Amino acid sequence: MALGKVSVNNLNLGQGAVTEIERYFLFIGPAPKNVGKLLPLDTQSDLDVQLGVPASDLKTQVQAARLNGGDRWAGVAAPIADDITWQDALEHATRSYSVEGVVITSPVTTAAELSAMHDAAIELSNRLGRRVFIAAATPGIAPEQNWSAYVTEQKAIVDGLAAPRVMPVPQLHGNNLGVLAGRLANAAVSVADSPMRVATGAVLGLGSEPIDQEGVPLPSAVLSQLDAARFSVPQSYPDYPGVFWGDGNMLDAPGSDFQVIENLRVVDKAARRVRILLIQRVADRRLNSSPNSMATATTALMAPLRQMAKTVNFAGQQFPGEIEPPKDGDVVLVWKSKTAVEAYLKLRPLNCPKDLTANIALDLSPDDSE
Repeated sequence: MALGKVSVNNLNLGQGAVTEIERYFLFIGPAPKNVGKLLPLDTQSDLDVQLGVPASDLKTQVQAARLNGGDRWAGVAAPIADDITWQDALEHATRSYSVEGVVITSPVTTAAELSAMHDAAIELSNRLGRRVFIAAATPGIAPEQNWSAYVTEQKAIVDGLAAPRVMPVPQLHGNNLGVLAGRLANAAVSVADSPMRVATGAVLGLGSEPIDQEGVPLPSAVLSQLDAARFSVPQSYPDYPGVFWGDGNMLDAPGSDFQVIENLRVVDKAARRVRILLIQRVADRRLNSSPNSMATATTALMAPLRQMAKTVNFAGQQFPGEIEPPKDGDVVLVWKSKTAVEAYLKLRPLNCPKDLTANIALDLSPDDSE
């Protein structure tokens, strides 16, 4: 015999939105006020109150980032002093904040410092599953240097270094790092867009043009040399007004996939969303080796890629998604044992022109209408 029972349960199918951390950066650097604290900032923040009235390295870069970051710009600042290292600030900040990028404003002068930043990014991924890139300042030109000596000095900092999560930015104009950070954080463009994109507009608030000890203004040849050495630098086009930017170069090895920031950002964005889906499926027997379950799981893991690939058609133009639409076979699940499964995902960035050439020819044939 039995008594009737009725229960109603809410089933969590994992269909909700994931909090987006893309374009949210942590700025670490020296400032005279609020040392050791974490300061959430947006376009309305009073930087004099938060970071102090005297000019500081941190405040200068944050101002440039906010100016270039658009009306939705937001970030968090971690002022430090001599008794607090950037490592301490990063450790403190990651207890409370998840960020896409870390901007370290104190200029580095050795490869060991850049390598330590890459190690910190990898350690953060290993420990907390958080993927970040680090934008690091290198010094601008000193008053006693000429451009040749400066380029030699800068190249020595990155020579032989493989640090694919680090992006070095020479402080040629004093606030280059902040300008680039703001350009990358602007919500008007996607994480798949290069900072080189001219349609984004010219950079804003870039400092005064540097000169060397002989009074020679910054030559374009120097920018070319720095770019070839994997630094991220501004650029301009003759007879075209405005200053723009070059590639967001990462310290990856030649021939590798992540030599530019946009490739790393799209993969990291997909990885963050896929990780949440995998966590939701831990010890869930609905994911099993049956054909129906495998098809369902494959479709679920493909959803973030489809979302990233969405395009918009407006005013006769197509605004593309961040990647190409996924195809059959772009997500593969492999059971390594009865309790371990591996997922393989493929995403394809769209082609993007960075080197354009026009070939013009004369047509001197007779006009048939005459």
